[in-house]
Amino acid sequence: MHTKADEFEEFKKEDLELKWKEFLTRLDDRPNLQSTLAQVPKLKDNSELYLEIDNSIQSNLITSIKPELVSFLRRELRNSNIELTVEVTENIKNRIIYTDNDKFDEMAKKNPSLKLLKQKFNLDFG
Repeated sequence: MHTKADEFEEFKKEDLELKWKEFLTRLDDRPNLQSTLAQVPKLKDNSELYLEIDNSIQSNLITSIKPELVSFLRRELRNSNIELTVEVTENIKNRIIYTDNDKFDEMAKKNPSLKLLKQKFNLDFG
């Protein structure tokens, strides 16, 4: 673990993205974790990193690697104040659509004329 308590260099979002992606290359043998960490966290107050994830399974994956990840970022970005906050958010827009009716409803939200066509031609899934 990185323990130099006197390093407080400021870093840019671009630096964070570069080092975040560099860390991901270490996870080639763990594709689930790599996928979970594909999104670079938001940078707040120069040392607070905020990462939104979709579910508790992803949270558990991150918890298993968090000390190593934070230590890596502190060392590489030369800032001992770096902290990573992970929050599980209900992200409805990325909901997986399985049934034909769900698919149709999703398309009809984008193009309401589809409902009219379905009614006019008496279409059904079957």
